Amino acid sequence: MALPQVGGNVALIVARYPELGRLVELEAAGWSFIHHRDAEGVKQVDAFRAWPDGWMDCLRVRSATDAMGLRSTGGDPPALTWERTGDLAEVVDGLIGLPAPGERTAPRLVRGVAPRLWTPGGRR
Repeated sequence: MALPQVGGNVALIVARYPELGRLVELEAAGWSFIHHRDAEGVKQVDAFRAWPDGWMDCLRVRSATDAMGLRSTGGDPPALTWERTGDLAEVVDGLIGLPAPGERTAPRLVRGVAPRLWTPGGRR
């Protein structure tokens, strides 16, 4: 199922697809969005918010019931400190509720680390 095209009057779109109102909240909070389209429309929406020191909050949305959010450190490679999957509303609630990376209650325990990208001529 393709996500609806977003454009025109946002209020009318959110009235028809209330779950998209959650994405409007993230946009108002300074998040950036990337729409992945094919011939049928938008297939996936990725969103991110960059924090100082390289921390990053990310969101992937495939449908109202298939979303994933995460927070990663600014390290090289980045480390995963928070992750949630589920309905769009649940994941966005989790992301909005996350304290800023520098706050005392922000998640810091590393849950996983991405493998380093090997580049020709680079060190292993």
